[in-house]
Amino acid sequence: MHIQPASRMNLVQEYYFSTKLKEIAAMQSRGIQVINLGIGSPDLPPSPETITTLGEAAQNPKNHAYQSYIGSPVLREAFANWYHTWYGVTLNPANEILPLLGSKEGIMHIAMTYLEAGDQVLVPNPGYPTYRSASLLTGATIVDYTLSEENDWLPDFEEMEKQDLSRVKLMWVNYPHMPTGAQANTEFFEKLIAFGKKHNILIVNDNPYSFILNDKPLSILSVEGAKDIALELNSLSKSHNMAGWRIGMLGGNPNFIADVLRFKSNMDSGMFLPAQLAAAKALHNPPEWYDKVNTIYRERQQKVFELLWRLGCDFSENQQGMFVWAKIPSTYKDGYTLSDEILQKAHVFITPGGIFGSQGNNYIRASLCSDVSVFEESIERVTLALQ
Repeated sequence: MHIQPASRMNLVQEYYFSTKLKEIAAMQSRGIQVINLGIGSPDLPPSPETITTLGEAAQNPKNHAYQSYIGSPVLREAFANWYHTWYGVTLNPANEILPLLGSKEGIMHIAMTYLEAGDQVLVPNPGYPTYRSASLLTGATIVDYTLSEENDWLPDFEEMEKQDLSRVKLMWVNYPHMPTGAQANTEFFEKLIAFGKKHNILIVNDNPYSFILNDKPLSILSVEGAKDIALELNSLSKSHNMAGWRIGMLGGNPNFIADVLRFKSNMDSGMFLPAQLAAAKALHNPPEWYDKVNTIYRERQQKVFELLWRLGCDFSENQQGMFVWAKIPSTYKDGYTLSDEILQKAHVFITPGGIFGSQGNNYIRASLCSDVSVFEESIERVTLALQ
């Protein structure tokens, strides 16, 4: 017997990395040792204090019950202090912060809260695939906005203004940008907020990479008037090496937060309290902790530059986040072709840029989430394979 999935499932495919990991697992089962430089899953640990707090809190038998849908006051206060310290943004922990089970959960919650059939949503190309899939599952119509290397991977507002934006309800934005590593600045965010207000479009900035290879974290909420029309997602996955913990947050004005909470409270319960208390401890990491992590990433980035140079790629050395985005040589049809060749010949997997949209077809993306020795072995393998 087979139960037919809902028709909405025809709008989305299995996540690329889900299928690719199966292929890599099959190669591993045949004795082929594949180096995976595809997924940005931090291999470094959280701070020792974070782990100690988790263990101590888990020993308390009172900490294993259901938790509040709006998160522990301790965690919300810690997020508020973190935003004030690092971003210069004041958020009321009582009603302007909503803890999440990772920011990816928040993308779906926001989409389901605000989008429906008949609405249009602006999605970056290239961009994180979940913006597109979550929006499609609501029945909304996708309107790509093109990002290009020539425009520093920033939206072209003049081009967008030429379109009929009357049905656009929401715009997904992600700076520092994944997959390109492009940076935003205050002037850009001011233009973005003005654009949202002019067309009554909710701006949602996904901001999980602002601490990686970046000395000056920036939030869209630091712009005057941003709370009127913008929300910001953030996460401890990348900034604090806590990807598996599934801890994120949504920040913005109380009305937007209340809207999203109405949906979220019907979909899940509060996260494990010891994890929340440990996350609060992580948010108090001193500047030296972030500096140490970035020192490691900078050393790795130099090795990835060398690897990509061996592949004949072009790239900017001024990228933020835990990836390096590179343009492939013209001798290759697209990034998939180069990625597959390196996987089969050198047993090294690098992500093809096309999974992030058509604007990424001529690019590849390498993760920084491996030890330097792994990158050195990757360089050796690629060098031998291309001889």
